[in-house]
Amino acid sequence: MKIKRLSLRARIFVAMILLVLLASILIAAVTIYQYNEEAKDYHRERLERKEKAIRRSIDFAIKETTWEVKTENIPLIFKDEIFDIDAIHNLQINLYDLDGQLLKSSKRTIQKDTTDQCLDAAILNTLANTVEHRYVVKNEVNGQTFQSSYTYITDGKFKNLAILNLPYLENDDFLNKELNEFLLRLGYAYLVMILAAIVFAYFISKYITKSLKTISDKMNETRLEKRNKKIKIETSGEEIETLVNSYNSMIDELEASAVKLATSEREQAWREMAKQVAHEIKNPLTPMRLSVQSFQRKFNPDDENIHQKVDEYSNTLIQQIDTMSSIASAFSNFAKMPAQKSEILNVVNIVKLALDIFNEHYITFYPEEEEIIAKLDRTQLIRVVTNLVKNGIQAIPEDSENPKIEVRVFSDNDEVKITVEDNGSGITDENKEKVFEPKFTTKTSGMGLGLAMVKNIVETYSGSITFVSQQGKGTTFTVTFPKE
Repeated sequence: MKIKRLSLRARIFVAMILLVLLASILIAAVTIYQYNEEAKDYHRERLERKEKAIRRSIDFAIKETTWEVKTENIPLIFKDEIFDIDAIHNLQINLYDLDGQLLKSSKRTIQKDTTDQCLDAAILNTLANTVEHRYVVKNEVNGQTFQSSYTYITDGKFKNLAILNLPYLENDDFLNKELNEFLLRLGYAYLVMILAAIVFAYFISKYITKSLKTISDKMNETRLEKRNKKIKIETSGEEIETLVNSYNSMIDELEASAVKLATSEREQAWREMAKQVAHEIKNPLTPMRLSVQSFQRKFNPDDENIHQKVDEYSNTLIQQIDTMSSIASAFSNFAKMPAQKSEILNVVNIVKLALDIFNEHYITFYPEEEEIIAKLDRTQLIRVVTNLVKNGIQAIPEDSENPKIEVRVFSDNDEVKITVEDNGSGITDENKEKVFEPKFTTKTSGMGLGLAMVKNIVETYSGSITFVSQQGKGTTFTVTFPKE
């Protein structure tokens, strides 16, 4: 789901929820970071406190000893005292000489392999070269973190006697338990806050976009062919009010333009129709004129074939007059549709009746039922069928070896369907969109009003007409009427 496709209301809702989630994650991250920093400070300060206390005990032991205070006597001075100090402070104590060799160790709380017999040169150099003469190193053993501090032990004259090493185990069980409890409580608070934020965001986004939703609905309902209502919003911001005023002004302009456009389209349609009628009437007038002129020049009362020539002349005029009459009838039928009547008819019988006027042997009728009752107009139903069949006949080339027109009638739930299938030349892709347009025809004669009239009749009954065509193979028209 792309953000660009979301509605404004959805964007506001998502933005508010994400903001709350982001704030919650940020607060949780800061809390964890703060706990970790406090844990580091706690262990550092605790090690310093224990180191000071142990140094005081060591200084007291040196002060009270009867042995000569020198490095070589450190194991003797602290032969028993080192264990007492370890027991008091619960911390292992390691004593090294100034060269890093182990002199004495309480070996209490740390495994044997963690006590080095000799210190690294890096530790000795750092310890000797720092101002504080103190060095702390952190390492992990068996998944446990230790801090080891190194400082000098001095005699009463501040002469370095030995190196004190205190391996300190960082036990975070208590702090971790406290952190987990805090995060659990914080999680409950976040859950309540997120639920409240969802409800709050829903109503806030709904309130913010309410006016925009009204405007959007009105815009979606706007149609050129009908009278559109203006928007009335009582409480709205300055921006919404400006948008509403612009929409209402557009509606006024749209209605004025629609009236002008409708008038212009009607005038243009009748102008084009008049041109088409005039053109179609001129076509038979030309052969009529030529026939009359030829008869005038060649008329001879004494000609023994005079009666035959008069008959031919009369037949030519009658044929052209019939053409003009059919043109006038087609135009009249399209321009003046009869009022719709509702008769209870057996559609099967009416379609069969409409097909009886055709003499073509290749027209076949396949009703799926003997009786299909519907409320339709008999005359208009016959007109629909005859026009579709006539259109199919005209679509079949004269040199076709196996012409075929199949008419079917069947029920589909509450609808009646009539199909007219031919194996004619079909409809090209470029002409498919123009099939039902008035005046459109691919034939050399005719007004091109037959299918337009059929579509008009079908839509009057709230029905539909569709077609499927393949060039060179034929066309199938499907007409659907509601039964009532």
